[in-house]
Amino acid sequence: MAFHIRDTETDTLVRKLARQRGVGLTEAVKLAVGAALERSAAEGRMDKVREIQERIAKRGRTGLVADKAFFDDLSGQGDG
Repeated sequence: MAFHIRDTETDTLVRKLARQRGVGLTEAVKLAVGAALERSAAEGRMDKVREIQERIAKRGRTGLVADKAFFDDLSGQGDG
């Protein structure tokens, strides 16, 4: 499974990361790609959160107050 980097800048960056982390070149590539994939997944999750926030915002406010009594009632500890 050969992997040859022909770009000088990429080679320099991978070697710099390897030195900083104290790992080999293969591990440095794995770390960099793993971090990039995690960021990409996180961005996708944030897009979903924004979509949900926008849908909720379109509904408007109810005017109801979520105070201690409200939460006590939800948990079954209310007066009723």
